[in-house]
Amino acid sequence: MSMNLDLSSIKQTVQNNCHIADSNAAGNYTLCIYLLKMREFYRWESGYDFGDNLPNDEVGKWLREREVLWDDIVDNDFATISIAGNDYDPFDSESINETLKPQHLVYSAGYGRNTNAHFFLGVLERNERYNDFEIIVVADEYARDLTAPPAMSQGTTIYIRREAMRRLIWEKYEQWLWDKPKNAMARALKYYDFEHDLDGALTQMTDAELKTAVLHEIGEAKVYELLGNGWEKMLFAMPHSKLEMMLRAARDHLADCLSTLPTLLEQNNPASLHFYFSNLTHMRKALSPSLMPTYESWVTNKDLSELHAYVKKGAQHWQSLCASILERWNANQNIPAVQQIEFIEDNKL
Repeated sequence: MSMNLDLSSIKQTVQNNCHIADSNAAGNYTLCIYLLKMREFYRWESGYDFGDNLPNDEVGKWLREREVLWDDIVDNDFATISIAGNDYDPFDSESINETLKPQHLVYSAGYGRNTNAHFFLGVLERNERYNDFEIIVVADEYARDLTAPPAMSQGTTIYIRREAMRRLIWEKYEQWLWDKPKNAMARALKYYDFEHDLDGALTQMTDAELKTAVLHEIGEAKVYELLGNGWEKMLFAMPHSKLEMMLRAARDHLADCLSTLPTLLEQNNPASLHFYFSNLTHMRKALSPSLMPTYESWVTNKDLSELHAYVKKGAQHWQSLCASILERWNANQNIPAVQQIEFIEDNKL
């Protein structure tokens, strides 16, 4: 580690920016999901292992203190990142990583759903190339926000966060344990021995789902090549709205029909297919009412042909729909949201 690199200071600055981001984003969750995520954030911050019983009194005290902190900083600007005497804009991931990568560190900043900011700092596990994409896999994390998306793409750079994926799977597993429904998540879990080897099962499932996350981000990059940066400009013009959720769902469907699902089907990867369908959002199901019945048909008949057909049709449908949405917005950036919503609802698959 460079003698000029004050890692402690960098970690503190990035984590403070994460706190500011959380102060603006935490209210987007339902109460149940919010409390679950806060418990898991406490687990990470306090160093508890998965499966450890958390001290409820301490969690409650920590949660109250964190909410007071958020109230104090909610209007603060994100701080610049100082590294070896140089100051960087907190969203200049490329320049920051040029300095950090020789030290085996990775930084990322960007915007996710509801135009919420995300930051993280972690340990570089490995770099990979996939066609024109650079895949950066991050291991342990020094700083993170509440949401902690396991994968993000910026141009042709894809950030994959092992620890965030592992925690996401743990959260999904813990939610499933509440009443153990016989659903897609239950089918995915059957491929791993969570009951007798929690740590090993989490590791195996994380390894598998990191690959799926890469496929989705590659799909996102392909969508960018098709639609250009106009799509992102359109999203930023309508944050925190039903229309934004619909636009992101439509784009996710296109990305998955271009990359994720074709590969999982080609590999005949049932565990990851079940996990994929277990994580479809309500909005994605609403925009594509034929998708879950197609999945259930495969579960019943063990025949992938209908899913193959959906993917082929979906790639054309979602690309056409997204292009039309963007064309309508480019023609009139003041087009009422209700008109775009009606247009999308009239073009479900």
